[in-house]
Amino acid sequence: MKLIYVAIDGMGDMPIKQLENKTTLEAAKTPNMNALAQRGKTGLMYTVGRGIAPESDAAVISLLGYDPFKYSTGRGAIEAVGANIEMKNGDLAMRCNFATLGEGKAIVDRRAGRSLTTSEAEELAEATNREIKLTSYPATFELKATLGHRAVVVIRSKDKPLSGKIYNSDPAYAIVNGLGVAQEKVDMTLKTVNPLEDTKAAENSAALVNELIIKTHELWENHPTNIKRAAEGKLKANVLLTRDAASSIPNLFNISEHYGVNFAALADMHTELGIAKLAGMHATLLPPPSGNLEHDYDLRVKALLNALPKYDCFYIHLKGPDEPGHDGNYTLKTSIIEAVDKYFFGPLLKQISLKD
Repeated sequence: MKLIYVAIDGMGDMPIKQLENKTTLEAAKTPNMNALAQRGKTGLMYTVGRGIAPESDAAVISLLGYDPFKYSTGRGAIEAVGANIEMKNGDLAMRCNFATLGEGKAIVDRRAGRSLTTSEAEELAEATNREIKLTSYPATFELKATLGHRAVVVIRSKDKPLSGKIYNSDPAYAIVNGLGVAQEKVDMTLKTVNPLEDTKAAENSAALVNELIIKTHELWENHPTNIKRAAEGKLKANVLLTRDAASSIPNLFNISEHYGVNFAALADMHTELGIAKLAGMHATLLPPPSGNLEHDYDLRVKALLNALPKYDCFYIHLKGPDEPGHDGNYTLKTSIIEAVDKYFFGPLLKQISLKD
């Protein structure tokens, strides 16, 4: 028997007035998913807890059977593992966004208009690693652009270990009981990073992050990449937003050994790739979106079918509806859900036997 476990990121929703009070999933035409639901069992679960809108790391850990309150150490460490950045316990890792800062501390856009290319982000990251030195505490750092506006940074102390017990500079997420949680009402101002605990390690960590944010803003404001973007009418990527600090690597049990199966993961993002690696899965990062949904989902179906004979269980994470959900674009989100149904489940169901 085989298990194909598909997580469709951000597909859930609230009723939307413009969709006749339907959710995007209710409004979307999804004959293939409907057929699966009719043949199977349906239910409701809270990944972390009722009333909590968790970030991807805690949600995915929970979906795979790990207690996030026990196993999660902060998304930063997971992102570092997924991005192949060397990290050891006592280093400080954070998930970051290249964002747009306006006057004062006003954040114009948390994702630089979603128009930042990975190559542009890499140019800014390379300049940062080359030109900035941290002086508030003896430490080095490595900033790595991953996909579009996304990045991860690891700060390595030359002296005593650092602490992940610090606040976010990104106002959209708070730390609640050690987990990153999305905020319903967001004050779009750049936050000063303060310690979450009264320790020298947390104090030093907060100072280093604040220093890095100030220095990257000064470097990026008039960097050639941003001068070119501004000339093209695009938002500058002139500030680094940090969140989900971690100073230790999660110690996940080996999922294949735990359940007596051979597990593989096909991941859309570095977060899921990092979790899959830490869980002991055979992990593959799929190519980034091309803009052609039919092509992208066809590629994912082929990758799954190619791996099907080699493994027992497959975790497939489809990012699709998540981005338009964050942006409040219900029309695009509905069409992407329909594309997942038509171009992923449609061809897949024609080539597998559900009884197997």
